[in-house]
Amino acid sequence: MKRILISALLSGIFAPAFAAGEAKNVIFFLGDGMGPVTVTASRIFKYGEAGQLTMDTLPRTARIKTFSFDAQTTDSAPSMAAYMTGVKMNNEVVSMTPDTKATPPTMDATTGVSYAVNNCASTNGKSVPTLLELAIANKKATGVISTARLTHATPAVTYSHICNRNAEYEIARQAVPGGAGYNAALGTGIDFFMGGISQYWVPFNATGSNAAKKGRPDGRDLVAEMKANKYTFVSDKASFDAAPTAAGSKIFGLFDQAFAQAHMSYELDRDATKEPSLAEMTTKAIDVLSKNSNGYFLMVEGGRIDHALHSTNAKRALVDTIAFDDAIKAALGKVDLTNTLVVVTADHDHTMVFNGYPKKGNPVLDIVRSYTDGLPAKDADGKTFTTLVFGQSPNRPQARADVDSVIAQSNDYQQEGAVKVSNGGESHGGGDVRLHATGAASSNFKGTIDNTKVFTLVKNAFGF
Repeated sequence: MKRILISALLSGIFAPAFAAGEAKNVIFFLGDGMGPVTVTASRIFKYGEAGQLTMDTLPRTARIKTFSFDAQTTDSAPSMAAYMTGVKMNNEVVSMTPDTKATPPTMDATTGVSYAVNNCASTNGKSVPTLLELAIANKKATGVISTARLTHATPAVTYSHICNRNAEYEIARQAVPGGAGYNAALGTGIDFFMGGISQYWVPFNATGSNAAKKGRPDGRDLVAEMKANKYTFVSDKASFDAAPTAAGSKIFGLFDQAFAQAHMSYELDRDATKEPSLAEMTTKAIDVLSKNSNGYFLMVEGGRIDHALHSTNAKRALVDTIAFDDAIKAALGKVDLTNTLVVVTADHDHTMVFNGYPKKGNPVLDIVRSYTDGLPAKDADGKTFTTLVFGQSPNRPQARADVDSVIAQSNDYQQEGAVKVSNGGESHGGGDVRLHATGAASSNFKGTIDNTKVFTLVKNAFGF
């Protein structure tokens, strides 16, 4: 009998029951496009084969299936929406029911510039509530942080509902309290809202450079409207540092020194005197949101990991992954895990693969050097090749030449691929991604699960 009891305990049969409402706070970290190879390569790049990223140290892990309602390989919008709503939806759809068709936005050139504008019929699906909206309904503070622009798919999913992710003028106005098109489920608004600037927040400007001719065709100045709603607006490192963290503070931040880029800088290129790091934004958000006695929900996206991978630029992808991991480390240093759930995952994979038999200690961005003799490995034509390659890349030569180590490890090198695509045209991958969790109510994150189940686990952890 004793053996049976011990065996049952070890197998988890009598494990403590999950306590609904165990998590007062939830921080949801999303590395956009951060598939398993990206994580492994980033670990080796920064800490070596035997090292660990902070995310590697989290005690609960799972594999996540990422397919969307209509595709084996998902777009960022429905994959993030599955986490945030528990609903499968079609590619390009933002927080809507599965019957919603991703109707392409129409174009409006009346101002002299073409704009993608909302073309979603009122009969085309219905909105579904997000974790952020549920948090607001339960009087919790909320935050959304991204290194991409705030109207990009991943952050947009948390606070907006639209049939097509490209209707970003519509997405932006859904975030502005009291304005036309506002999403009323946001109450008085997201408390901490920070990412890359873009034309979707500012009025059209017909003078100046081409970049300055971008702006809202409706002429609204959404930055001014946010300020009128008692948001402290920050746009550089100095104003970010000066922003208040007292109870009740509301902060709205848009960064990008070049403006035309429409995202924050890659970590490799970031000027620390002008733009805060993802870790700095995360810790500031916690300082603000933790003042709410009811708790908070915070979503943090490493958005530019995905952009570097689309551009088949492994170095920037790895450096941004490390910056994302640094944000996780910073958050763990500030929170109480007895009442805070921390989840780290990705929305989808990419086509980057780890290649050849490089020796231990070989720089992961370099050419492959054999573990047997340390000499450069050669392909069937006697040419050198890199450890990291892509299924798709603009760098797909018809006849391969040797790859030089200096070029392979340079900042702008685009890894070679098997299928030739246009510059920036590398696609997402359809493979499962990893999830890591720690803290309150994290014990149920295990096994191979659908991305929609993550929503249920987080919702139950909150006790909603």
